[in-house]
Order: sequence, then structure tokens, then C-alpha cells
Amino acid sequence: MSEGMMEPYGGPISFFRLPYAENAAGLDIAVMGIPFDLATTGRSGARMGPRAIREMSLTMAEFPWGVWPWDYHFNDKWKVADLGDVMGFTAYPDRMFNLVEEHADTVLAAGSALLTLGGDHSVTYPLLKAHAKKHGPLALIHFDAHSDTWESDDLNHGTMFYHAIKEGIILPEHSIQMGMRTPNPETMGMLVIDGNECLKTTAEALAKRIRERVGNQPAYLTFDIDFLDPAYAPATGTPVVGGPNVAYAREVLKLLAGLNIVGGDQVEVAPHYEGPGQITALAGATIAADILYLIGESKST
Repeated sequence: MSEGMMEPYGGPISFFRLPYAENAAGLDIAVMGIPFDLATTGRSGARMGPRAIREMSLTMAEFPWGVWPWDYHFNDKWKVADLGDVMGFTAYPDRMFNLVEEHADTVLAAGSALLTLGGDHSVTYPLLKAHAKKHGPLALIHFDAHSDTWESDDLNHGTMFYHAIKEGIILPEHSIQMGMRTPNPETMGMLVIDGNECLKTTAEALAKRIRERVGNQPAYLTFDIDFLDPAYAPATGTPVVGGPNVAYAREVLKLLAGLNIVGGDQVEVAPHYEGPGQITALAGATIAADILYLIGESKST
């Protein structure tokens, strides 16, 4: 293999060409994939999300200066590696929740923070449980077109925050949901900023509201790709028109630097519905990188 820069169309595939590691020992931040979509209520396909996100991240990994507009490469400040995917639940969805929680527990116990690539949004539930065991109840920063608080005894990608709040994992008084574009059930005490309100609110103003809501609480940031309008992210299981664009979402995220974001995920990329250019996976990879920066910035404060 030649030395120096590696073109995005060749070589091994990992998130941003990070080295693969067998475990999180010695890491500041670990990246983990969960190729799971058996809890979807709409179109399946998000099990292929982690692979697609990793592949499109290579388009930004060719150069050593990081991801614009961040002015440094995360490798310059933190030791980061890709742990690969959690596996062992194919055709057995009930196994996923315990397996993911156990893997996340192991990563966090090693002293590493965790960025996760989904997978459908139900994967956030066991990740929240693991992070709450380490950090205590969490503020939730939730970008999505759906509230995912539907009241049901079942666990799927539309009910997991209902369960998490009932179980005391999430602090609703410090949590905020943005981009909702479907009829919402009870907010369960969270602040909800729907899609229309997002479009009327500047990125600076929205980031300010997030900061005010979260305060100094340990926060978990989850970004469902369908927060974006389908013009920018068509390849997802439950697309809803009327959402923000990618530049707006990234500007909001950049303005959250310094919050105590202890973990996060990017979910619901379903690449089989992609058009030419793999624009959804590219958006997902870029936003996942932004979340990685935010987690790192939190570790640095």
C-alpha cells in the first residue's frame, strides 16, 4: 500500500479511515455500528446504514485537516478508533437490546466515550441505558421528524423514549426534541420544537434554546437522519417533507460545542432508497463526524 493520502475509492473501509480496534482500551472515543432494522414500523433497510455511512465518510477522510468548518482533525486531539459492528441478533430482535447495552457498558467502563452508527432508532434505547448507568439520568438532545414517544408496551423505533422517560433514564425537564413533523402524543415534559418552528428559527437561536434547556446536565445527542427534508436525505425508512437542510443542521450542531455531551448516535440511514450520489449516507457521515467532534469537545472541557 502506498504511503500518504488514500483516495476515497480504494483501501479498507472504516469510519473516516480510523484504525480498527478490538476493544476500547486506551481510547478517548470509540465508534461502533449497529446494523439493525427489525424495530422499524415503516420501510426497513437501516441495517445497511453503518456500512453506507462508513463508505461515504471516506470522501472526507482523504485529507489530514479534518471536517469543514471544524478547524482541526479530531485525530489531532483524541485517540479514536472504529470497533466495528455489534452482531449476533440477526432474526432475533429481542437479543439486540441486551447485546448493545453490554457492548456499550464495556466501552464506557474502559474510559472511552462512544459514537454509534445505526441502525434504526430503537438502538438508542440500550445506549441510553448504558450511558445513564455511568453518568446518571441524561438530558436528551433529539433531532428527528418523529417524537418516538408513542405510548406502548412494545419497544420499537417509535416508542423507546416513552420507555426511557418512564424508567428515569431521561430528564425530560432538561430534554429537547427538534424537527417534529407528525402528530405528536404527549410531550412527557420535554420541550418540543416542531419542523415549522425550526424553519422560522435561526441556527443561533435554536442552539441557544438547546443550551438553555440542557444546562450543565450530561447530555446524549441522537440524530435521526429524517430530521432533514427528504430533498437532502431521501434514503430513510419514514421520510417526512418540510424539514431543514443539511447546512442548517450542521450549523446548529457546531454551535453546541462545549455542552456536556457524553455520547451520541446517528441513525436511520437506509441506503437502499438512495438516489444517485449517496447523498443521505454522505449527510449521515458528516453529521456523525460533527457529533464525534462535540463528544470530544466535551471531554476536553
